[in-house]
Amino acid sequence: MTTHKHALYTLSALALAISHNLYAEEQQAPQEAKKTGLETIVVTGVPRRTTIMASSSSVSSVSLAEIEVSTPRSTAEAFRTIPGVRSESTGGEGNANIAVRGLPVASGGAKFLQLQEDGLPVMQFGDIAFGNADIFMRLDSTVQSVESIRGGSASTAASDAPGGIINFISKTGENESGSVSTTVGLDYDSIRTDFEYGTYLSDSVRYHIGGFIRQGEGPRETGYTSNKGGQIKANLTKEFDTGYVRVYFKHLDDKSVGYLPMPMYSNGDSIPGFDAQSDTPHSALFTQTLRLNGDNQISTGDMTNGMNPEVTSLGFEAAFDLENDWRIENRFRKSSVSGNFISLIPAEVASASSIASSIAGDGASVIYANGGSAGQNYGDNLAMRIHTFDVTLNDMGSIVNDLKLTKSFSDDTSVTFGYFASSQSIDMSWLWNSYVMELKGDNAALLDVVAANGDNYSENGLYAYGTPYWGNCCQRNYDTEYETRAPYINVATKFGDLSIDASARYDSGEARGNYAGAVTSTVDMNNDGVISIPEQNVAGIDNANPSIVNYDWNYSSYSVGANYQIDPSFATFARLSKGGRANADRLLFGKVQADGSVAKEDAIDEVNQYEIGVKKRFDSLSIFATAFYAETEEQNFEATSQKFFDREYEAKGIEIESTYFIDAWDFRGNLTWTDAEIAKDALSPELVGNTPRRQADLIYSLMARYNFDKGSAGLSFIGTTDAYAQDNNDLKFDGYTQVNGFVSYDLSENLNLSLNVNNLFDTVGITEAEEGSVPDNDIIRARTINGRTTSLTLKYLFN
Repeated sequence: MTTHKHALYTLSALALAISHNLYAEEQQAPQEAKKTGLETIVVTGVPRRTTIMASSSSVSSVSLAEIEVSTPRSTAEAFRTIPGVRSESTGGEGNANIAVRGLPVASGGAKFLQLQEDGLPVMQFGDIAFGNADIFMRLDSTVQSVESIRGGSASTAASDAPGGIINFISKTGENESGSVSTTVGLDYDSIRTDFEYGTYLSDSVRYHIGGFIRQGEGPRETGYTSNKGGQIKANLTKEFDTGYVRVYFKHLDDKSVGYLPMPMYSNGDSIPGFDAQSDTPHSALFTQTLRLNGDNQISTGDMTNGMNPEVTSLGFEAAFDLENDWRIENRFRKSSVSGNFISLIPAEVASASSIASSIAGDGASVIYANGGSAGQNYGDNLAMRIHTFDVTLNDMGSIVNDLKLTKSFSDDTSVTFGYFASSQSIDMSWLWNSYVMELKGDNAALLDVVAANGDNYSENGLYAYGTPYWGNCCQRNYDTEYETRAPYINVATKFGDLSIDASARYDSGEARGNYAGAVTSTVDMNNDGVISIPEQNVAGIDNANPSIVNYDWNYSSYSVGANYQIDPSFATFARLSKGGRANADRLLFGKVQADGSVAKEDAIDEVNQYEIGVKKRFDSLSIFATAFYAETEEQNFEATSQKFFDREYEAKGIEIESTYFIDAWDFRGNLTWTDAEIAKDALSPELVGNTPRRQADLIYSLMARYNFDKGSAGLSFIGTTDAYAQDNNDLKFDGYTQVNGFVSYDLSENLNLSLNVNNLFDTVGITEAEEGSVPDNDIIRARTINGRTTSLTLKYLFN
């Protein structure tokens, strides 16, 4: 692995040296979209810059200003404006489940979709358990635009991204301008300041710097400052006669609460005392947890850390035109990544007596462990068995390099040769504990379990070091490294109005490392000299008996597409593709054999896709429609349900994106209709023919904006039709439409005031649930969109 890393450094240094000596014309950032959008130039997932109209791929570009209209409260909420993308953005600032065009979310994260910053992956694998890519990125004012490519062309444009790519493109200082803005929550505790500035230092050197800092409780009541931190990004560009070299830096250190499924009635109604839209099990009375760390040393987990990514990235990119119509481009990034993921999930919601008897036998009772009622009897009210999703992200760093060499034979034909290499570390420790807690929002108290004979079966709410209710599944430690290598080629040519491109990619990789599961022992955790009942069986890591990871993988991808320009305002395209996705940490503890090997059918999931579409531009209207069909293999593991998946899916549908301008009105929208089913299931054949969980027939995002002399105002509508909670197709969530409103007014030439309302009508919208059927007490554990939140932003623009 060390040799591979040195090779990555050598490759990137060589490319930079070649670029420095040969010079070239800079690949400009995407231009601001023209009114209808189809003439927008895109760079993501294409071998050369091209317009949306001329591309044979489903591509979109959304400016930061357009994203702000939808009033997102998190990065994942911004993704909901992208056609074909289903972003379940109810996890807070990260931990969203993101799917595209019916490709499944069998566990969590964004397995078949890659999130990028400036053309390189944030994480090589988008569904790392407790390390989803969106945890490690933030949308702020340094972003110029968000580009997306959906469907099969992504199969050869990036490794492990057969479903699509979402790319954050940063500002680079082309214009001398900047801004400072402060956003304050009016009905929730939040204050955030964004800043950015860019300009030329000389005729050939420019820079951009910016970021944000924020703090507050967030849109749900946690009882403490649960969102706190910020980000800074900077880049410096040197232009030459025939190209450019850019270096950049990013540092992110941000704490944000992670929302996990919480109790509510199956129809989405709130349980008395716990508001499903504004409450969370997080509490000021529960901010620390005592556990053994990955080295089996007594340590403390801080619940207020939440999702706490600590990221420092350094990188460069260069692009130069060479003699004889050659062009070289290289992007390199080294990221140091660590942090925490710690949150609460109700493992069971039931009467206090039922939970107590399962822990301490018949006749057991429950008393308040802390808070104003400490020591008093809790009675037989509803209570929660809580598991702490307490994960230390020891090392999630990466080294990534993407080198391209393009030969143009004429204005119509080019060949691109590329080589991608990455090294992704996945080193983390799962340190979970079990508690009992009262069922209420707004600082719930912990509960102690007392046996019929008076013995205490818990201490300050903790009844087990580990998770015996789930078979002590989740004391884990693993230190693994995943190397990926991928040569690729793209050939593009044009015959009159017909453009054809064909590409192929060969991914190979290796996984090395070790992992260890749980082992129990007797430990005096609080060092009081007395072994309590919970201390008799303390779950730690079985470091004395680790298992090894030692396997290789490879797969081939291809994509062939054609775009026919019928006239300057009308085009049609078609594409067929085969892509793949290497599975990573979710294969551990079940799919890795004793010798470290993994079966080929488990190591790789393949995706076959077919697309046909049309693009039509009128004077003030554009329509981009794509029909798609996909066949997807899926191997996965879900931590909350402790289930492995081994199945195949089929999905077909239509995706439509449109813009319309009339006088002072601006309308934008997209909708995706999908018909998906489980085609095969090796572990649960009774599910064949069912609709995959959380897959709605229709998802949509619509925006209407009215522009007046001093500002603008409008509404955005983000919605979904009914969807099943789980693959058994029993419990179904109602569809919903979330309405967001905004008003923006220029107080002066450079000073703007805007009011934003997220979820204007306080709509209940369930995105996921642990249960697949309605339980006897009608209480499920689910995640919903947040209730109404209102913010006010004061923004100063300067140049």
